[in-house]
Amino acid sequence: MLIAVFLSLLVSSVTATEKDGSLPRLDDIKAVEAFIDSAEVVVIGFLEGEESRGYKELVGAAKRVPSVPVAICSVKEVWPNYSVSSDTITLFRKADNHQENLVTTEAQKLETDGLVNFIIVNEVRFLTEYTQVTAVGLFNSQVKSHLLLFINRGSKDDTELKERLGALAPEFTGKFLFVLINGALKSNSKSLGYFGLKSQDLPRVGIYDGDSDRKWLLPEGEISTERVREFCQSFLRGELKEEKQAGAEAKTEL
Repeated sequence: MLIAVFLSLLVSSVTATEKDGSLPRLDDIKAVEAFIDSAEVVVIGFLEGEESRGYKELVGAAKRVPSVPVAICSVKEVWPNYSVSSDTITLFRKADNHQENLVTTEAQKLETDGLVNFIIVNEVRFLTEYTQVTAVGLFNSQVKSHLLLFINRGSKDDTELKERLGALAPEFTGKFLFVLINGALKSNSKSLGYFGLKSQDLPRVGIYDGDSDRKWLLPEGEISTERVREFCQSFLRGELKEEKQAGAEAKTEL
């Protein structure tokens, strides 16, 4: 009996049908909040119904970007809680507590390809790999301080360091964006050179502050959670000293 009651409550707040491509439907604020909290990045279509502009395109985009959960909320009483007043496709992300809105009536062109691009460009996670696409979302964020993990993808330290820093990143939500830069890619050679690094020097950790256009490197040694945490906290306390300017390796005093 209790199981039946639980299932009925669950279905009343979040439902999905084959007709709309199995996108969950969020019917109240609790369902919306639970969905937003369910992943690092989610997209919600605040749309009146299946005939709304952008509905079919959003369903198509959801199929092409399976890494980002997508849902629909057609209950207009819920919309004001997210500063939405008309049909809007919204991306929520935890890394910087950001909400990116795409108001469908203001979009000149609304196609599946465009929505896929909207999602991918703004898909900033707790640890985001730097690419030409993700750079847009990273540098458009209001969080201008980046903790950089320079690493050669596929190296023996790759998986362990990604997991370690990915787990640390939530502690600095709203203060740092954690960014992975693959030193094995020629396209990232300028980023390495800015820190006075070469591929063979990796892995290393650095900080780039967009507001001051300054950089710091964590001194060589073990890249432990404790050292990186203290590195970040020292920056926030204003205790890091940059000894050399861009173009040469910046030695950082802690």
